[in-house]
Amino acid sequence: MSEFNLKSVLKNVRVVLVGTSHAGNIGSAARAMKTMGLSDLRLVEPCEYSAVQGDACALASGATDIVASAHNVADLSSAIDECTLVIGSSARSRTMPWPMLDPQEAAKLIVETAKQYPVAMVFGRERTGLTNEELAHCQYHACIDANPEYSSLNLAMAVQVFAYQIRCTALECDRKVDNIVNSIEKAVSADKPATAGELNFLFQRLESVLAKAEFLFQQDPQYMLRKLKRVVYKAQLEHKEVNIIQGIFTSIENKIKSLSKKID
Repeated sequence: MSEFNLKSVLKNVRVVLVGTSHAGNIGSAARAMKTMGLSDLRLVEPCEYSAVQGDACALASGATDIVASAHNVADLSSAIDECTLVIGSSARSRTMPWPMLDPQEAAKLIVETAKQYPVAMVFGRERTGLTNEELAHCQYHACIDANPEYSSLNLAMAVQVFAYQIRCTALECDRKVDNIVNSIEKAVSADKPATAGELNFLFQRLESVLAKAEFLFQQDPQYMLRKLKRVVYKAQLEHKEVNIIQGIFTSIENKIKSLSKKID
C-alpha cells in the first residue's frame, strides 16, 4: 500500500469540460471544484472561451484562481494525454455497452489511482453531453442516479456531485491512514505487557495486603481473590502499571506497620 497524501491525491484529479456552451458554467464548475479541494481544470473547445475572464470569473465566486489557471486545449486527447484513468460522465445509455459506475464507485477508483497517477473526470456539453467518440476515450462511464422523472442536472451540479464523492472517499482514506499510524505509534510507545510471573507476585502481594487490612476475614476468602484476579486479567496490565500497584501495596503495608506500632 502506497503512502496516502490527501493534497497530492486531490491534485492528481483533473476535471475536463468538453465544449462548454456558457462561460458562466465554467466559473460555477470551478467553484464546485474548489469547495472540494480540486484545482486542475482543463477546457476542451469551450464555445465562449473569450468570455472566461468575464462571465466565468463572475460566477466562480472566489474560485477565479481555478479559472485563471485552467488549460484551454484543442481536443479531448490533449486534455487526458498523461492520465492513467479516464472516466466520462454520461447521463444516457449507449448502443455499445461500456463499464458503468455510480459516483461512489467512480470516486473509489479515482482516489485509488490518484495516489500515484493523474486521473481525469470528463464532462460534456450542457445540452448533449459527450459524443460516442469522446466517450470512447474513457475506460469507464459514470452516471448520477437522479430522479427519473426529472433528471436535469446542470454542468456545475454534476461536477459538484462527483467532486464531493471524490473528496469524501479521499478523506476516508486519509482517516484510515491516520488510524493506522496512530495504532503503530501507540504500539511502539506502549509498555510491554505484564508477565505471568509479575501477575502472580502481584496476586500474592494483594492477598497479603488484604489480609493485613483484615479484608479477607470471611467464609471464603479464596472466592474473593479469584474475583479480584478476574478484574486484574481484564485490565491487561502492563509492566509499569504492575510496578505502580506494587508501590501502592508497599505504601499501604508501611502505613499498617506504622499504625500497629502506635497501637502497641
